[in-house]
Amino acid sequence: MTADDSYGRLDDDDYPAYTMGRAAEMLGTTQGFLRAIGEARLITPLRSAGGHRRYSRYQLRIAARARELVDQGTPIEAACRIVILEDQLEEAQRINAEYRRAAESASTTAAASDGSRPRRP
Repeated sequence: MTADDSYGRLDDDDYPAYTMGRAAEMLGTTQGFLRAIGEARLITPLRSAGGHRRYSRYQLRIAARARELVDQGTPIEAACRIVILEDQLEEAQRINAEYRRAAESASTTAAASDGSRPRRP
């Protein structure tokens, strides 16, 4: 990989650009916290060729949310489960919105082809 390739990946939310130490520093937490949420299977960092953990920006956002909950007194296992469920809900809502747009588009297209006005939901 060249330096130019690396720079292009910095915009990728899933690119594992951050070491464990840097990730902990950015989150204002300890490396132990990152290990704990890894053990709870909230995030699974990729490993470098040398076996070191590497985190993506997406994983750091997930870890930051877990840290908020833990700081509010939620046990780490419960915080991880809450974050997983929040993430799943967000994804389901995104997919649902896509299906709605597709259905509305199909309805509008069908109404235009038969000359009638689109039906209101």
